[in-house]
Amino acid sequence: MLRSPLKLNIVHNIAMNYREFGNTGLQVSEIGFGAWAIGGNNHGMSYGTTDDRTSLAAIRKALDLGCNFFDTADVYGFGHSEELLAKGLRGLRDKVIIATKAGADFYKSPGDQNFSPDYLAFALEASLKRLQTDYIDVYQLHNPPVRLIEHPETYQVLREFKRAGKIRAWGVSIFAPTEGLTAITIGQPDCLQVAYNIFNPKRCQQLFAKALEVGCAIIAREPLANGFLSGKYSEDAFFEVGDIRHNWPREYIRARVRAAQALKVFFTDRPGTLCQLALRYVLANPAVCVALSGMKSPEQAEEDLVASDILPLSTSELNGIQELAARQFDLS
Repeated sequence: MLRSPLKLNIVHNIAMNYREFGNTGLQVSEIGFGAWAIGGNNHGMSYGTTDDRTSLAAIRKALDLGCNFFDTADVYGFGHSEELLAKGLRGLRDKVIIATKAGADFYKSPGDQNFSPDYLAFALEASLKRLQTDYIDVYQLHNPPVRLIEHPETYQVLREFKRAGKIRAWGVSIFAPTEGLTAITIGQPDCLQVAYNIFNPKRCQQLFAKALEVGCAIIAREPLANGFLSGKYSEDAFFEVGDIRHNWPREYIRARVRAAQALKVFFTDRPGTLCQLALRYVLANPAVCVALSGMKSPEQAEEDLVASDILPLSTSELNGIQELAARQFDLS
């Protein structure tokens, strides 16, 4: 049975749009709360230092604006992101859809991976405890290696979790679109999570076509390209130690900043911020069920979620973006 869309106090007359989540029967806000950033920087692999009070305010603002899809992972802040979501969503469990991931064995050593059935059963129970719930709506393998994606046995434990009522749907977070095509063929997941944004407009075409064909939900992560499509960074932007962007090559950062600047020029006469228009680009693809935006503050949550209520990009605008991307945003 479909859940009713979240009905909370909507501010500024913002109307959130909802989409079917593949064949699962779930209905999700087309912009979701990406909870990696709110895990904080105590353990590195972050998006910088955060403040828990501000993070909780961001969760509540997202709820107020109609967001009902919250995506996290056990490794974000080594469980801290899940714990914050539990606090922010308290009393609203039946009104929200919680997605989390497992496979990064931070309990043993940062950087280790473990997708064995015994470990996943342990990780699931730990996530249920931190999230203060007795079921997970969407449980995902967190970037498993190709050798596991290719084996049917990898997915058996997820089907067992689903039969036991501990999860409602399961999927795989992937790096390369080819991994998603393999997962669909071998495992028939309910959903796939993959990076997709204006900077890589064509890389997912084959995967998205197959997902639509079989009813596999697509969760689009990094729609703002690690923050660079917010348009707020300069070419000399500095990222603190622990931030995943800290050691990125300077020329790579400059290229992304300049590409964002080119897009600002492209959108000169278009209402909406670059962030909102970048989200509209991702949402223009019919295979995308939900675009995950990292929201570290109430202000970011409001800017991002307003994108659901602005005029979609036209065909000519979408074609223009494709042409600009094909020219590598005129960086040369």
